[in-house]
Parts: sequence; structure tokens; C-alpha cells
Amino acid sequence: MKMTTEEAFVKTLQMHGIDNAFGIIGSAMMPISDIFPDAGIKFWDCAHETSGGMMADGFTRATGKMCMMIAQNGPGITNFVTAVKTAYWNHTPVLLVTPQAANKTIGQGGFQEMEQMNLFADCVAYQEEVRDPSRIAETLNRVIMQAKRASAPAQINIPRDFWTQVVDIELPVIVDFELPQGGDAAVAEAAKMLSEAKFPVILNGAGAVLSKGGIEASRVLAERLDAPVCVGYQHNDAFPGNHPLFAGPLGYNGSKAGMQLISQADVVLCLGTRLNPFSTLPGYGIDYWPSDAKIIQVDLNPDRIGLTKKVTVGIVGDAAKVASGITAQLADDAGDTNRDERKNTIATTKSAWAQELTSMNEEQDDPGTDWNVRARAAKPDWMSPRMAWRAIQAALPVEAIISSDIGNNCAIGNAYPSFNESRKYLAPGLFGPCGYGLPSIVGAKIGKPDVPVVGFAGDGAFGISVNELTAIGRGDWPAITQIVFRNYQWGAEKRNSTLWFDDNFVGTELDEEVSYAGIASACGLKGVVARTMDELTAALDQAIKDQMENGVTTLIEAMINQELGDPFRRDAMKKPVAVAGISKDDMRQQTV
Repeated sequence: MKMTTEEAFVKTLQMHGIDNAFGIIGSAMMPISDIFPDAGIKFWDCAHETSGGMMADGFTRATGKMCMMIAQNGPGITNFVTAVKTAYWNHTPVLLVTPQAANKTIGQGGFQEMEQMNLFADCVAYQEEVRDPSRIAETLNRVIMQAKRASAPAQINIPRDFWTQVVDIELPVIVDFELPQGGDAAVAEAAKMLSEAKFPVILNGAGAVLSKGGIEASRVLAERLDAPVCVGYQHNDAFPGNHPLFAGPLGYNGSKAGMQLISQADVVLCLGTRLNPFSTLPGYGIDYWPSDAKIIQVDLNPDRIGLTKKVTVGIVGDAAKVASGITAQLADDAGDTNRDERKNTIATTKSAWAQELTSMNEEQDDPGTDWNVRARAAKPDWMSPRMAWRAIQAALPVEAIISSDIGNNCAIGNAYPSFNESRKYLAPGLFGPCGYGLPSIVGAKIGKPDVPVVGFAGDGAFGISVNELTAIGRGDWPAITQIVFRNYQWGAEKRNSTLWFDDNFVGTELDEEVSYAGIASACGLKGVVARTMDELTAALDQAIKDQMENGVTTLIEAMINQELGDPFRRDAMKKPVAVAGISKDDMRQQTV
């Protein structure tokens, strides 16, 4: 069949139902973007490619549907690196399309030339370059399938002079296959361990969300055993929050109840998780990981089993299928040992933590430091971060999708949100990029237009994506709600400075004359300032109504004091020691 290469490319996208693309327009992609409208593909032209990539991540995480990232070759494509690596550690299957400098001029150092395959080699699960125009559909189909199979980004690189060529081509056949249900022996051994356990605990990760029926299968297994279910760091939506067995998130600023319960485990089923470090590090001074427990780790990627923790049984398989297989092989009396006592322990531990969390207003200083005491004294009438989070919880719809940026005040909020459905909590993940909160929630809203969405960011991180306010008010872009915690500092790094660098605040202070609410208003959006808990609750309540009923985007600046939560990297920092000493007198003047 004769067709042009761009027709073959777009027809392959249609075969896979990829109907949304994010990026900035460029000449290297115009042969296909020109036919996007006729193909039913919507191109969302963001203000910066990094944000466009994070919109793609948010879209796919909220919907489960693949989308595309595409931009001009060279500098447009290099701006995608942070977003693609973020999607990689978020296990997000997105298609990265990278138009390349023309094949006949590659290597000459021409305009906007960049070696784009090496650039993304560590950021994608699979990449391939089109070698011949007649193979463009075959290559694209393979890249898309690899992204789906690995649940990660995959890249197709296309020399720009391969467009607009007429080729004889057959569109490829989509060949999918079932995901593994785990080895028979391994599943049987896991079922035996859990049947004999005195205090079994389940730890759900992203795999439980990504697996079709994964959360439901884990619920059935948990109820059979009366086992508490914890979730990994930033995976608060990996188990229903209203379930009596839900123990909350582990890791940084997570659930103390979850930490206390898993510390008692004799068997832990780690379902769909690579056991990333932030899901197992001590929190609230509790070194909770049960070092003597038997660990069953389930993951689709065998390379990640046993990578961070000693594992008793490793199972390569889909979370839903493995959980169901284990349930089917449990002994009749599985979970009966200490069942009533365990159920009581779960209930009382959860209740105590809920009461403690509700009463927490202040962040604690480490011995020998007093920054938080000073911060409260400096602004006694301002909200603390925890007061702001409680005010938000009072107005946040139970069905909402939320996104969280990286940073101190967003991290303090890790313990608060829970969800009754999956694909509700978008966070920047273990790559930890700033600027994620706003674009990811925009992508989520594009994918789920009938669901209320709320993004969260500290004022430092928000500054990285603030330029998207110039884009999201246009045309058919959907309305969203964004909350910015305004305390005029890079909080996470300032906390490090108080603990290890004697309050030597280098680069941590932000401009107090800048108003993000004012910038939003200048961009034709609605900007609101909230200074009290009541004002913040009322502002969020109104913003949700404006979003859902009036199509109005609202940015809420929540004015909070400068209290700082526990540092991210207590495990990786230590007090510096002066040996040779540093002096300004040693600075040499440059000659020009």
C-alpha cells in the first residue's frame, strides 16, 4: 500500500488510540502535526517542553491511556529530559517522539543538532531510530508496544528528512500477550508463608495501581488474612483509604500507623513494588522495616527483585494475577492465628495515629537547633503547614485527583490524603523534579475532564512551572485549581542548612515582592490569597465550584509561616568538617 511516511506514522498512532500530544510546535514535526486534526489527535501546545512532558505523565497516570511527547529537534527535545526521567520512575508508559536533524547532515554540527539517542538512553525503557522510511510504521508500533510492556517511556528517533516520502508499506499488526502470573513454585511458597504467618502485612506499590484489578485482588487477599495494607511512598492511592485494613503510606512523612504495624510483621507481601529507598527509610524516628520478617516481593521486572532489600521469595508477575493466585492457594485456616488480636491492634493503632495527626500543628526542631521556634515567633498569626493541610482536607472532594510537587510543604502533606479509587494521586516520584505539581494536574484534567483536580506546590518549585499560567487559560484548555504554599523560601534546602550548615542560608530565600496570585490574574486566571484556615477552606471550596461549573482556573496562594519539616535526606547528609580552611583572600582576580 502506497502512502507517505507521515501518513503511515499517524495511522499507526490511530491503531493504538494515541489521540493526545504534548509539546511545542517545530518545523521538524510539522509534517505530522499538520494532519493531527484530521486524524483526531489533539496537540496541547504548552509554554515549556519540560512542563509538556509532565502534562503527558499526569494524563497517562490519571487515565491509564498512552499519549505522546513531541517537539522541535535539538533544544526542544533536550527540554524533555527531566520529564521523561520522571515518567520512567513513575512507571508511566508514554511515547517520546524525537525528530532528529536531517540524515544527510547529521554529524556536521548543523542548526539544532543533538545526539538524541544517547541523551535518553538512561531515561527510557526502550528506544529505536528509524533506519529506513519504509520501516517507520513497523518501528513506531514496536516502540509503543515496548512502552506498554515495560510500563515506562519509550523513544522513537526520526531523521526529519524521512518525512514526506512516498513508500510502499503495510501497517503492522498489534501483537499483545498476557502478563505473567508468577512461577507455580514461588506462588505456592508465598501462599504457604502467608498461611502460617502470625502477623502478615501487605505493602502495595505502583504495580498494584497499574495492574488491571490489582487493588481489588489485594483487597480480597487482605480480607482473607485480616492483614493491614500499607502503601509505598507517594502511592497513597494504591489501596482504598476508607477500608479498615488500610494503614497508610510508608516513608518520608507518611503514616506512623503503617510504620508501627509493618514493624510487627513476620511476613510481608510486597505487591507490585521495587521497594524504593524512600518507602523503607526511617520516619518519625521509627526504624520500622522488619529486618527479621520473611519478604515476598512481586514485580514485573525481575531486575528489581531483591535490589534494595533481602527477599525470601521473589515472584516475577502481574500484581493482580499473583495476588489472586496466592489467595487461591491459602490454607483454610490462613490468617486465623491471632486474628482477633491483630484486628484490634490495627484498629487501635490507626485510631491513635489519626488523633495524633489531627492534633499536630507544629514542626519539631532537632536538638541544638531552633529555627521552627523562631519561625513561629516571627509570624504568630500565620498558618503553619499542617494547619494549611487540615484546612485543605476540609474542602477537598473525595473524588478529586491531586498532584503534589517536590519540596518541604508538599512533603509534610504526605500523610494527609487518602483515596477510595486508584489513579488519584500524582507525585513527582523518585526522580524528584521541582515544577511537577501544576503541569501534571493539567494533564490529569485533560484526561479526566469531569473530575475535580487540585495541584499543590511550594513557592520555590512552583516558580519553575509558573510560565504555564500563560498557556493554560487559552482556548479549550480545561480549568484546574492550583494551591501554592507561600513562605518565600526553598524549604527543603533551608532545613538542611539549619541542621548541617549552621543557618548559612545560601540560595534559599525567595522574593517577597512577587505575587503568584497577581501573576495568575495577569494571565487572565483567578488569583486568590488565603491567610487563615477558614479563608483557605472557603477559597478551595469556591475554586472547585468555579472549576467544575464555570470553567474558571484558580490559583490560591496559601500564606504560611516558615516552619520546616523533617529533612528529605537525613540518611545522606552529615556535618561538614573544615580541614584546609577557606578564605576570601585566596580568590584570584581574572584577567580578560
